Amino acid sequence: MNAMHIARLALIRIFFLFLFILPIVLPRVASSQSIEPTTRQVDSLFAQWDTQESPGAAIAIIKEGEVLYKKGYGMANLDHGIPNSPSTIFDIASVSKQFGGVAIAMLAQAGEISLDDEIHTYIPEVPDFGHPITVRQLVHHTSGLRDWPATLAIGGWRMDDVISFDQILRMVWKQQELNFEPGSAYSYSNTGYNLLAELVQRVTKKSFSEWMHEHVFSPLEMNHSHFHDDHEMIVKNRAQAYRKTYGQYKMVPNGLTALASSSLFTSVDDLIKWVLNFETKAVGGPEVLSLMHEQGSLNDGSELSYAFGNSIWSYRGLEHVTHSGGWAGFNTYLLRFPKERFAVIVLSNAGDLGASRRAYEIVDLYLKDRFLEEESTDSNPAASVDLTVDELDRFVGTYKLGLNWYVTISREGNRLITQATEEKAFDMTPVSSTKFWVPAYKAHIDFKGAESGSATHFEYKTFIAPRVEDIISQEDVGVGVYLGDYYSEELETTYSVHAQEGKVVLHHLRHGRIELSPLIEDVFGSDHWFMAEVEFVRDSAGEITGFIASNSRARNILFNKF
Repeated sequence: MNAMHIARLALIRIFFLFLFILPIVLPRVASSQSIEPTTRQVDSLFAQWDTQESPGAAIAIIKEGEVLYKKGYGMANLDHGIPNSPSTIFDIASVSKQFGGVAIAMLAQAGEISLDDEIHTYIPEVPDFGHPITVRQLVHHTSGLRDWPATLAIGGWRMDDVISFDQILRMVWKQQELNFEPGSAYSYSNTGYNLLAELVQRVTKKSFSEWMHEHVFSPLEMNHSHFHDDHEMIVKNRAQAYRKTYGQYKMVPNGLTALASSSLFTSVDDLIKWVLNFETKAVGGPEVLSLMHEQGSLNDGSELSYAFGNSIWSYRGLEHVTHSGGWAGFNTYLLRFPKERFAVIVLSNAGDLGASRRAYEIVDLYLKDRFLEEESTDSNPAASVDLTVDELDRFVGTYKLGLNWYVTISREGNRLITQATEEKAFDMTPVSSTKFWVPAYKAHIDFKGAESGSATHFEYKTFIAPRVEDIISQEDVGVGVYLGDYYSEELETTYSVHAQEGKVVLHHLRHGRIELSPLIEDVFGSDHWFMAEVEFVRDSAGEITGFIASNSRARNILFNKF
């Protein structure tokens, strides 16, 4: 009997041992022999992190009701040398949202709430913004409410602070205006899901954590899952998360209790049961689980990819349901291909691992024979046309795509060049008198309003970019007019504006120095993610009266000069 045969007999004995000692409610794990060709390939995806000196991940691969493979890689805790395993508890960050989604779907199906109810019906403390916000808009991120990480950061909070659920709610009570009219746009908002958790608490008269345990976790025997509503709570078998800094791993503090948007502590083993419930429908039933796949829409009827805590879109021609999570060094990914009955779970405590990339690499291994050919958008769909220099000059100028995101259109000879903020310059090919194909973008830029002169704006994919003044240089900035102290009533915090080496600089007690770079007149950007754009405001006499701070998820927060 050779060594390989002995090893196979040992594996068979281990399989039957686990078959009898594991509860029968657990899904069946396929034999190692049937998956041997690809498990080594899966392991290779995580080899970089599968050492005693590195944090890593825990994964599961599920197909047709069976767990094909599950395994842990690297360390759950580097201080104590504890390895990751499928039973290790991770903070799964925003993957938590589908659990907030199922809570709302269950209450709606039971008739305890209506998705089209205005949020004040349940939570009157939410300010009156002049436009009603519905439960459905919270679910689909179309409410216009500011995202709390982006808002609290402007207010001076660090993401490694203790950030409690109650503190997030108090931020909402103080919000003075919306990012946009509800239903008119999509903007991912953790805050909206926190309000959904508060809604559950108000309607059911139970804490969100208790309600989820009673109605979801306990029926599914997810016995090691809970919404973390006490940052000082001891959690056995919990992974510590790490972020790599200058080539070395550093532990990341985690004091967050953001119910429904994040803060679900669970394991791969428990999430397997959650994934299989979409087939068995034991919890929620067909109606609730069908509702969870209902995608949102805007007021104009445009369909969104986002449903109840998941995005639904196509990967290589196959429809799948997915959500990512990232917080305090944890990065997580859960995806399902319902028609293929295939799912992947990747939970990582290594900030540099890239859970989503690893998940799709696994998909490529297992579903490559089912991928469909997708329509290519690499080539110009229309023939080019000739335009005169005068016709081209109508489009030359600067356009604003978004916060601290500008596009400069210039002419070189008889061709136009486009260059976006911090990007290379690219050629544009005219395909009509106003529309240009940009091969580097694989998309068109369509200029509007040029009938009687220069274009007023252009359309690019889903963006509308208005023409603005040209980008100015640092030498053109009159620094002195901006100096002073500025206070936000909404965030109860102050920034001071100083001049240093001829530049405009913000100073904050907690953030320290934030250097501003001029964009257009009175508008500045910075390299701090939360202070993407600062626009100084003038009165009718031209005097500076304040500034407006914005980032992609928290816009137009007013600071008055005093």
